[in-house]
Amino acid sequence: MKKVIIRKTEEIENWRRNINSEINFIPTMGNLHNGHIKLITTAKNDNSNVNLVSIFINPLQFDNKFDLENYPKTIENDIKISFENGADAILIPSTEDIYPTNNKNVKFLKAPIELTSALCGLNRIGHFDGVCTVVYRLLNLIKPKNLYLGEKDWQQLLILKNLVLTKKLNIAIKSIPTQRDFDGIPLSSRNVHLSKNERKLIRFFSSELLEIKKNFQQEKKINLQEIIKKLSEKKISIEYLEHLHPHTLQKARLEDNISLLAGAIRCGETRLIDHVFLMKRKPIIAIDGPAGSGKSTVTKLIAKKLKLLYLDTGAMYRSLSWLLLKENIDYKKEKNLQNFLKDISIVFKSNTNLNQDVFINNHCVTQEIRSQEISSIVSKISSIKEVRKFLVEEQRRIGETGGLVAEGRDIGTTVFPNAELKIFLTASIEERAKRRKSDKNCKDSQEIDLNTLKELIEKRDFEDSTREISPLIKANDAIEIITDKYSINEVVDKIIDLYNDKIPKETQIQ
Repeated sequence: MKKVIIRKTEEIENWRRNINSEINFIPTMGNLHNGHIKLITTAKNDNSNVNLVSIFINPLQFDNKFDLENYPKTIENDIKISFENGADAILIPSTEDIYPTNNKNVKFLKAPIELTSALCGLNRIGHFDGVCTVVYRLLNLIKPKNLYLGEKDWQQLLILKNLVLTKKLNIAIKSIPTQRDFDGIPLSSRNVHLSKNERKLIRFFSSELLEIKKNFQQEKKINLQEIIKKLSEKKISIEYLEHLHPHTLQKARLEDNISLLAGAIRCGETRLIDHVFLMKRKPIIAIDGPAGSGKSTVTKLIAKKLKLLYLDTGAMYRSLSWLLLKENIDYKKEKNLQNFLKDISIVFKSNTNLNQDVFINNHCVTQEIRSQEISSIVSKISSIKEVRKFLVEEQRRIGETGGLVAEGRDIGTTVFPNAELKIFLTASIEERAKRRKSDKNCKDSQEIDLNTLKELIEKRDFEDSTREISPLIKANDAIEIITDKYSINEVVDKIIDLYNDKIPKETQIQ
């Protein structure tokens, strides 16, 4: 594809008509650095879309005329960097093109108060209004499929996600973690203004944040006043330093697993921001739903793609049911069951096919637990108080450090009620019966006619949803996905998109 430079907004529509492809859009204000390069290369490697980089110094984002006039301008080098790293086209419009004085179609937007009443919004009045206005204008001109943004400007990222949502734009926002320079400070176009001593100060500030992040994993708490005192002793001019919820930007709560520590400091005439995400444990995805909704297949694929532990809680209940039958244990007698549970060991191991086998008391039961015989009794056994108590404790023990995706029927309501992402995966009984019928790993189901399978599934649903202990219900904050019309990969991609929207990329780095 021929590389193109577009300098007039009226040329965009004609260019878009000729490319016959979706567009990845990377907006910048120029003076490109390695952070911008990471955005461009990420877009290039993500898909086969056309990559468009814009270079426009937006006057609405500046607090004063002096700051605007002194913003570094390196247009020829920016063009070279963009094309060398994967840009197919570069948009370099003039201010008159973006904000024509006689064009009433330009909408001057207001950023939401709930996201601008903290951090940079407190002192940079109107800044985020300017961000929303220019990005909305560009999105309407370019009509991209994906918008690529950095997490370094986390507050801005939240505001633009809100913009896309409230304006009902069919655009996916893809983010990359904060990119840092050789000395640990976040890459910024303004860093060129720093003197040697000023850079030393910002390096101290950033290193303190990173050290706090490291310590928080052990201590699970921070003391803002102590941090501010330590920074002030180094003569660092602090504009703000706040500990907040990462999505609402309200004060962080004790129950928050992931929180945001964000600050802004001034070094001479240069204002710089930095942040870290604090985590008590790694994130958890909880996927609940009825039998045959595709939970196991979807959860396995998500675990592989996100490099998370796959916790198959259904297999734990099935394994226990299998052993109760094998050992001929009368599980209706409480004392017998309690003695039996004392000596149970359930372990998951990866096999040579990169799948997961389940072992109970050293017996590999991966295939056996999928029989119709086990399916017919597992709901009754899983409703027994002692069984659920034992296995829920085991599951919570495994999940203490997070970093897993679990599926079952009470994961989001009972086992991991504080999971970062809760999904309720379901499908019609007709669809679930067809899936069970075609499941080659479930030989018993292949020998049962479709109508009988539907009756069995309906019976199982009733038992699961009406049992007294931990019934199958959708958690209040779970996102329901009906899978009838979607392929497995489409469902997986949808859940991963939801995960990426909730979990900062920085926290996902292994």
